[in-house]
This record gives sequence, C-alpha cells and structure tokens, in this order.
Amino acid sequence: MGGHVNSNQIYKFILSPTPKRTFHLMAKPIGAKCNLRCEYCFYLSKKDLIGSTKAISDDILEEYIQQYINTQEVPEIVFTWQGGEPTLLGIDFFQKANNLQKKYCPPGKKIENDLQTNGTLLDENWCRFLKENNFLVGLSIDGPQPLHDCYRIHATKRPTWQQVVKAAKLLQKFEIPFNTLTVVHRKNAKHPLDVYRFLRQEIGSTRIQFIPLVEPKEFCTIAPQHWDQDLLPYYDSTETRPGHTDSFVTDWSVDADDYGYFLCRVFDEWYKRDIGKAFVFLFECALGQWMGMQSSLCVFAETCGQALALEADGSIYSCDHFVYPEYRLGHINEGLSSLVYSIAQSNFGLSKQKSLPQLCRKCPYLFACRGECPKNRFLKTPDGEIGLNYLCSGLRKYFSHIDPYMQDMAKELMKTLPGYKLR
Repeated sequence: MGGHVNSNQIYKFILSPTPKRTFHLMAKPIGAKCNLRCEYCFYLSKKDLIGSTKAISDDILEEYIQQYINTQEVPEIVFTWQGGEPTLLGIDFFQKANNLQKKYCPPGKKIENDLQTNGTLLDENWCRFLKENNFLVGLSIDGPQPLHDCYRIHATKRPTWQQVVKAAKLLQKFEIPFNTLTVVHRKNAKHPLDVYRFLRQEIGSTRIQFIPLVEPKEFCTIAPQHWDQDLLPYYDSTETRPGHTDSFVTDWSVDADDYGYFLCRVFDEWYKRDIGKAFVFLFECALGQWMGMQSSLCVFAETCGQALALEADGSIYSCDHFVYPEYRLGHINEGLSSLVYSIAQSNFGLSKQKSLPQLCRKCPYLFACRGECPKNRFLKTPDGEIGLNYLCSGLRKYFSHIDPYMQDMAKELMKTLPGYKLR
C-alpha cells in the first residue's frame, strides 16, 4: 500500500507505558502578555477575564518548581513554558528557573524544558542559552507567508512570517531540537500540501503538530460546557459553517469538512514520503491507537484531566483550554497534589467519557476519537442530543481514510513486538 514501516520507526512515546499517577502542568509565567495580536488568539482575553496581567513572582516560581518536581513519579520531569509569549520574560528569568530546577531535582531524576514561542524575539543570545540548557522549542508557524500572515500579526498590524522563518533558521544553525505548531484555520485548511511541504522542505521540521482552530463566537467570556443549550447548533446546519452570518463559530475557525480534507491529504503525503523521517503527532498517535494502546494525545484519550495549567498568579486550572473562573481548582499554595487529584479535577476528566452522546458511542471510530476535546463538543446530534464534537464530520472522514493504512502498519509492527495484541 505504499509506505514501509519497521520497528525502528516506532517512537518511544507510543510504546512507553503511562504511569498511574502522573500529570503535566503547563506554566504560563507571563500570563496573557504577548507582542503579537493574532486574530484567533484564545488567550489574550484572559487578562480581562481572570486578571492575567502580571508576570509570575519569584516566590510562586520557586513554589511551582519545587512542588512540581516533588509530585512527579517519573524519571524525566518535563517543564513546559507557554504564554502569552514567554520570551518576553528574558533569558535571566529562564536562567533563574533553571537554577531552581537544579536546586530541587533529586538524584536519579532528569529535568527537561519545553518552550513554546512565536519566534519573533529569538536571536543568537537566546539560541545559545536554549542550546546550552537543552531546551526543546515549539515554534508557531501556520504555513507559507500568505497563510501565516493572514492572522498572525504584530500589535502594530505588521506581518510576522519573515521573523518566524528567521527563527527557524537560527534553531537549525544552533542545532536546537524544535517542533512546529501549526494552527489549522479556515484559510490554510484549504491548502494542506502547501502547508505540509513548506514545513518539511523550507522550515525543515521533523516534528509537526497540527491544532484545529475551533472557537465559538462567545469564547472570550463563556466557558466550554457552559453554553446556552437552546442556542447550540445542530450537526451539519449552516450555523456550523464559519463565515455564515448565523454561524456559532468565529470566521477564522476551521470548517469541519475542510479539516478532514486537510488531514487526509497531509496523511497521504506523509505516508508516501515521510514515514520514519517526520514525526506528525496526530499520525503517530493514531498508529498507537490502531495497535490497541492508550492515546498519547489528550484530545483522543478516553478521559482527560492530566494536563493542567498554572497561571502567573499561582492559580491552577483544569486545562490550558479551560482557563475560566468555572475551572479554577485553587492556588498552588494550597498544595499541588491536593488540587490535581481533587474530586473536582477527577470529575472534569471523567466527564469526557460520561458525556458522550449515543451517536459517538455507536461510531466505529470511537476507539480513535473518544469524542475529541470537550471544548469542541457544542453540536446537537440529528436526534437533538447535546455533546457532539464540532469536528465530527471531518474526523470521521480522516479516520475512515487512514483505517486501511493503519491496519497494515499495525499488523506489520505487531510482528516485531511480542506481547502486544491488535485491538
């Protein structure tokens, strides 16, 4: 059927067992502050919604690092720094964080750092620091210039694409490992091969992450799962189409069918040319699921709640996409473990599975989808049941398309992995 797979092309995270008591806490040390004004940004509004205006204090930073290290029951502890734009804090801040990590890291543990950035402030000084301290960088870029600059702009409305491409070249020059994070929106979803080939050939990305852009028009003030149920649109109605006058979602949200088209075309390209060369998170995750394993991505896991967010003021939220007052668990000074393993957070995680509509429960691709992210479950099924994912039509096309390929790859890999059985 085309691409060839062998056991050397299985990535570690697919086969690694998930510890029973582990979680990931994404830090937002600068809150929502950013030097860009991306039209689709879901975080800029947090400065008004939750008062996210000040950078993290030294006391909270130290408390976070100490508690996070102490609560991680894994040999490798990963700190993830996001924003806003975290590089606005400067190199000195991250040197301070690095020193605190060394102070509290016990023997036998390893510390890793991930930095998600828009790339516009990266220079050679930054790259020297990132290289010397073994940072993994996540670089936000949405494709070729017209598809990137249409939404990702400076506060002064200036485009950002050239600066981001320059940042990618610097990361390559200094041999700093990096992922590309591409938001799939209404415009670039129609150009899947242009986007993918640009990332592979011009940016040189070998670790590629695609994030579908789905935003209800009232996302700035209304928390997910707190929508007015009477106003929720039905599956496949005009209200689900971005750009329509009655649409429930923003104009820049990705159309569900376009998202399915995008993933199918990119998958075909990856399958023909890049298996074992490029790590596309969605495809590697799917392969693991077709092999009967738990999802390595939270959006496709049966339950969620293991990926939380720390705001600059020390507040802990259930998830990065649920930073709303309704999902505030408490303050880190109350004890990180007590918040992470609280009844409220447990209920948050379990509701992902419990709230699935019957249409999802009967779907042949339930094992791979699990209803996707709860923040996107605002459609009514044709029967009027609430909780269908906005991306349903596109995801069904995608899973149906990759099914025979995944079955073939899974069977081939299972021959080399004794003890594993197909789902």
